[in-house]
Amino acid sequence: MKVKVKSWTMAAYWSWNDTNSDVCGICQVEFEGCCPECNMPGDDCPVLWGECSHAFHMHCIMKWLEKATGNPQCPLDRQLWKTATAPSQ
Repeated sequence: MKVKVKSWTMAAYWSWNDTNSDVCGICQVEFEGCCPECNMPGDDCPVLWGECSHAFHMHCIMKWLEKATGNPQCPLDRQLWKTATAPSQ
């Protein structure tokens, strides 16, 4: 049996899932490297996580928040920025 398709409609679903990303959402440099403010990667350029699960180089998010007018927001989802605390062990 042969089937002849007269027309078809393509559908797709797209979502931005960057919670597992290995790059800073602001400067787009890998976390293993360093932000544009630093000369060398390491402890001087730590990664900060927000309660919204987005991560940024410390210097990048601090600069972003300094420029913010009003309530500080996450650059990726515009939720109120709150730095996540480390889980207690």
